[in-house]
Amino acid sequence: MNALTTTFYQLLSDNIPARPGKTALVDPTRSIDYASLGAEVDRVASYLSERGIARGDRVIVHLRKSIEEVVAMLAVAKVGGVVVNVNAQWTLEQLGYVADDCGAVMVLTDGRTAAAMSKQELPGKVRRILALDLKSEAEGFDSWRLLPEASTPEVPVLDTELAMIIYTSGSTGRPKGVMLSHRNIIAGARSVARYLRLSEDDRLISILAYNFDAGLNQLTTMLLLGGTVVHQPVIMPTEIVRAMVKHDVTGLAGVPPLINQIVRLLRDNPVALPSLRRVTNTGGRIPPDILDVMPDVFPGADIYLMYGLTESFRSTFLAPELFHAKKGSIGKAIPGAEVFVIKEGVGIAGPGEQGELVHRGPLVSMGYWGRPDLTNEKIRTCPELRHLIGEEKVVYSGDIVRVDEDGDLWFIGRNDAMIKTSGVRTSPDEIEDHIYSSGIVADAVAYGVEDDDLGHAVHVAVTPLEGFDKDRLIAHCFRTMPSYMVPKEIRLWREAMPRTSSGKLARPEIVKISRGLQD
Repeated sequence: MNALTTTFYQLLSDNIPARPGKTALVDPTRSIDYASLGAEVDRVASYLSERGIARGDRVIVHLRKSIEEVVAMLAVAKVGGVVVNVNAQWTLEQLGYVADDCGAVMVLTDGRTAAAMSKQELPGKVRRILALDLKSEAEGFDSWRLLPEASTPEVPVLDTELAMIIYTSGSTGRPKGVMLSHRNIIAGARSVARYLRLSEDDRLISILAYNFDAGLNQLTTMLLLGGTVVHQPVIMPTEIVRAMVKHDVTGLAGVPPLINQIVRLLRDNPVALPSLRRVTNTGGRIPPDILDVMPDVFPGADIYLMYGLTESFRSTFLAPELFHAKKGSIGKAIPGAEVFVIKEGVGIAGPGEQGELVHRGPLVSMGYWGRPDLTNEKIRTCPELRHLIGEEKVVYSGDIVRVDEDGDLWFIGRNDAMIKTSGVRTSPDEIEDHIYSSGIVADAVAYGVEDDDLGHAVHVAVTPLEGFDKDRLIAHCFRTMPSYMVPKEIRLWREAMPRTSSGKLARPEIVKISRGLQD
């Protein structure tokens, strides 16, 4: 680890003299070492410089998970630009929205997308497209493959400057761009590397998109330490397990829907993973029935339960040695950050109490691009903490958590998603945990529907596993739930539920569609 690293680009450049021949990235068909990665970054950075990309210019990277995607991001950073990574699954319309919103001046993309863009007016301020496998000869379109060997000096930037804009998935309205400084990115890499006990010989499998904070952290931690990232662009449990075996993967991170599938696959078809050292989660809680099985299917691996939000990267983690004693807890603050549980108008929550989690420290983002109003709602001073930290701003998570007697935290639910039924405020997550414990449901989303008698009636959307029977599920609910939690309606999804670009369940969309489903 180079303690002198201060920028996103230096995460790479500091490795080149130290470990030039070490494998940095692995794709399904090729790999690249640190020296060669640096040379590829130089080719693209020289092009960007020649095309007038200057310090602070926003440049969109719209590429599938690959060595080229990483090269593009680091090249933009080398010339002082701001990386705007747009998930490769996003449509041309979504790409255009992001370009308009952030004022991007260039797009780095694949040949198929470039061909489609050549048939219409370029969005916003975009004046140039650099494409892999260029299929268009239109004005303003250039071919990545034809770039000559070249180099250009690193443009010096302050660590407090804007380095990256991460657009949220947009599951609740238009996507918002979260602004990350170089300091945010480096502080996040150092903190995650420390609490996960990562090292230079780690090989992390990269499933999560790089425009998702947890996916980005996998890349930055390995660059920080000189480790290796194994790209897995095909998100199928069997292919993921096969890649983990083939490439001696030491670390797996995923969102709950994918972790659930991998665990069920390994439970039913055990596969030895002798190199695996740690498994981590992000993007929501893992259901209790899956947590119970994880030590069996990942023997010898540390299991880290984590919590975070894009506006502050990671916030908390449960140390793996506490997994069995506190299964399901999100633990305490990560290194270099501080979290509090706030009871609005009262103070800091104590043992046995609950409130909204707020986060302070160097991982607090710069806010939302072009949205000072939303920034001031999300990142603001906290009256209940004024006696401790004065006017320093904190991130309000919008999530309700409970504090136990040891100070460890337990996720309750989104403040704006709580269901008030029969006069009791109920967490959808708690209802879903009971549903999952039946063992006959793959995915579950609980929500409230207005009801004259109950206030809100509990409804649950589910995708069935083999052996599913609605009467059996209802009987399970009556056995395991308080009566007010038992669903009044169960809506069946015969197909997979929609996901956000980061792989999480697209809850608002699922709820909207479920309201119209007829069984």
